[in-house]
Amino acid sequence: MADLNLHLLLAIVAGIGFILAPLVAGWFVRPHLPSEEKLAAYECGEPAIGSAYVQFDLRFYVVALLFIIFDVEVAFFFPWGTIFGGATQLADPQLTDATRMAISDRLLDLPAGTTTAETAISAADALSISWLSVVDIAVFFAVLLVGFAYVWKRGDLDWVRAMVAQSKENAAKNRARPIAAPLEPQLAAK
Repeated sequence: MADLNLHLLLAIVAGIGFILAPLVAGWFVRPHLPSEEKLAAYECGEPAIGSAYVQFDLRFYVVALLFIIFDVEVAFFFPWGTIFGGATQLADPQLTDATRMAISDRLLDLPAGTTTAETAISAADALSISWLSVVDIAVFFAVLLVGFAYVWKRGDLDWVRAMVAQSKENAAKNRARPIAAPLEPQLAAK
């Protein structure tokens, strides 16, 4: 027991050493050239204006939520991939009964050796399961695409709405102007 505690203490000290060594080395090696710009607070690409208690623009949260949604949706691929992979393996008509029973046990999450030759998933059933999983993931993607199209159409993904609105106003003004303005009023003003 004392040997285990010694190893644990040694691992903790080594871990702390691996963290502190680069920090201390960097403290001595890096140049110390502070400037007003380097010492300014920086958050998400926005310049710091005013007090730190000013609330951030909600677009930061929208982008963060979209990232989380993309990140979480990947978790839904694992069960789908497991079912699709097992079903496509079982769809092979050249499988032996022993292999078919082993894959059926794994696919149905049963203890090994539970499935018999009569209760194993047949090749035809496995093919229909694989097609069902393809349809399932297609519906999943369709729902995601509809949701993202809705968010995009609403303009929630426009990073700087004021700039988008301003560019639309400028484009409308530029369309209303004549192509070649006469030079006479400009010359008369001089």
